[in-house]
Amino acid sequence: ATRVIFLVSGLTTATWAPLVPFVKDRLALSESALGMLLLCLGLGSFVFMPLAGALCGRLGCRKVIAVSGVCLLSALLLLASVPTIWAMALSLVLFGAGLGTIDVAMNVQSVIVQEASKKAIMSGFHGFYSLGALLGAASMALLLSVGLSPWAAVLCMVGIAAALLAFGIPLCLPYGSRSDAPWFVLPKGAVLLLGVLCFMVFLAEGAMLDWSAVFMKEARAAAASRAGWGFAAFSLAMTVGRLTGDRFVQAFGAKKTLFYGALLGAVGYALAVFLPWEWTSLAGFIFVGIGLSNIVPVLFTLAGSQKAMPLSLALASVCTLGYLGILVGPAIIGFVAHATTLPFSFLLVALGLLGVALCARLKFR
Repeated sequence: ATRVIFLVSGLTTATWAPLVPFVKDRLALSESALGMLLLCLGLGSFVFMPLAGALCGRLGCRKVIAVSGVCLLSALLLLASVPTIWAMALSLVLFGAGLGTIDVAMNVQSVIVQEASKKAIMSGFHGFYSLGALLGAASMALLLSVGLSPWAAVLCMVGIAAALLAFGIPLCLPYGSRSDAPWFVLPKGAVLLLGVLCFMVFLAEGAMLDWSAVFMKEARAAAASRAGWGFAAFSLAMTVGRLTGDRFVQAFGAKKTLFYGALLGAVGYALAVFLPWEWTSLAGFIFVGIGLSNIVPVLFTLAGSQKAMPLSLALASVCTLGYLGILVGPAIIGFVAHATTLPFSFLLVALGLLGVALCARLKFR
């Protein structure tokens, strides 16, 4: 059931991405207006993610996943159809709230399930998220390419996601970690450190999402038709790394996985920057994908085992700080690239990942 929920989360996230250009055309938005509108998605996530951990403690993972899943699918249908910018803004807030809440709830459940299983299975859970994202992106591309309208394509994807939720939700845990935890506390101690590390890793992932194609086109003179292969290589490497990563974590432990994963990610960024060929940049992006693939699952596992905060609140804090990296990180890279160069920005990301590797020696209790 946990794998199914991760799959649905990836599937629904990938369903939204191909809709963005259609939304821009339907509402006649400028680039700046679209950018402002997309902030509503982040707003919904950041309002509800810190509360999601306490909700899991009070209501149980099953109820939180069920309600957030309904919000998620309802929002997708609205995103494909609403005719005004204000309705779109509210729909994005609802979509962000659903995504953020289900993300925290499924990670709370995954930590509890992993502790009960007494073996490393967290990377596999996150691998199903990556698999869902790949399947969602491919399915939307296929449905739109055969002539379906955005509304019809989204309706098909919502139907698939609803069927998966109908199977998975009844099997989810009826409890969370603690029902007496406060609604919100500021992260402290090991949780704050884990959140900062998660921020850096998500920033490195966000850089791949938003800037890898630009890097390939401008720094490596790749044709526009080939520029997207950088992110494709990264995504495939990350999916394979996560689906096979549990054995590595089981064999070498969380701290070695954190150290060598961050180190490999830094090497990948450096390889892409210092070697001037297109194929070496692709190889570097593959190293980044493999290196980063198991770091976030390890950080969430460590957040679940620390004693400074209740499990649900700790995961909510780490998730919130992490997703801040995905939302604001690419913008930071853009500002630095504007003042210097994009390759220099990538080198700063590599230095940040070296910092993550050095922190692997610290105690997370």
